[in-house]
Amino acid sequence: MPKSTVMPENGKQQPFLELRIGGVHLIIQRVPGWLIGLVATLLGGVLTWWMQQ
Repeated sequence: MPKSTVMPENGKQQPFLELRIGGVHLIIQRVPGWLIGLVATLLGGVLTWWMQQ
């Protein structure tokens, strides 16, 4: 079954993350799969090390 994507009425996709701090406006449209894998691997390693302390 294909996934349905809900698009706003103006046709633009909502950003994954929108961060506004003062004059800084950071928009991340999508997060690459390799970055999610890297963060999960690093987090798992750090948690394993921390639990063994």
